[in-house]
Amino acid sequence: MATPQTATPLRLFTRRFRKETTAVIGLVIIVVFVILAVLAGLISPYPPLEQNIPASLQPPSVAYLFGADKLGRDIFSRILHGARISLFTGLSVVVMASSVGTLVGAIAGYLGGWWDEAIMRLTDIFFAFPSLILAMAIAGALGPSLQNALIAVAVVSWPIYARLMRGQVLVLRDQEFVQAARAIGMSNLRILLRHILPNTLSPLLVQASFDMGGTILAVSGLSFIGFGAQPPTPEWGVMISEGRNYITTQWWLTFFPAFAMLLVVTGFNLVGDGLRDILDPRLNK
Repeated sequence: MATPQTATPLRLFTRRFRKETTAVIGLVIIVVFVILAVLAGLISPYPPLEQNIPASLQPPSVAYLFGADKLGRDIFSRILHGARISLFTGLSVVVMASSVGTLVGAIAGYLGGWWDEAIMRLTDIFFAFPSLILAMAIAGALGPSLQNALIAVAVVSWPIYARLMRGQVLVLRDQEFVQAARAIGMSNLRILLRHILPNTLSPLLVQASFDMGGTILAVSGLSFIGFGAQPPTPEWGVMISEGRNYITTQWWLTFFPAFAMLLVVTGFNLVGDGLRDILDPRLNK
């Protein structure tokens, strides 16, 4: 007689995730774009920078599925390669911001005292400025490039993780299992890494899911106004910027890259909503 399988945390999470229809839809969207980005070099019909002046501003057709831009470059191919850039920018910024913010917030929450006061006042300074305006100022000071745009968005994003992490650590640092670890002489670093950080992953994961979409929008916005990626880079914000002068006549120049961005951002937001519903014990009934 077969014994019933033990419901592991991963199996329970997978079961609950499958019940979140919108989250599954979001995950499918993300997976599709990841596959397209990985295989862009194989499935794109033209090189993303290849120009064909006679095909300039050609509408969507069999030869040019999403049409061609003012230099005759295939928009479909540029969108596929642009997916690589957008997904890379989102992941890079979230990793940088969450790493710095998590470390700083953990120090502030666990040590308290003047450490907490100094770090929180620093985050207040960042929150005092509109994030996009501050990112524009930083990117402008560093110089227009995709790398500098990533740094600028990461700089304005880490305080969110610092505040979130601090709040989680303040709740956990006085729990009995943490006090027991202190009583047996465990170091502060080991307590943070082994006992506190693993119990703070759920809200950080939800925040990161939402920030992936927001970061893609922010970096594309900086590229749109000239502070991020520069032409002829096949970045979605650059493509929208190049097509804005033709929006009333050649609509496909801006529609398709904007629609691709909409799908990706929506996918991450749907996944974030699903993770929040699954991982938040107050919503998990």
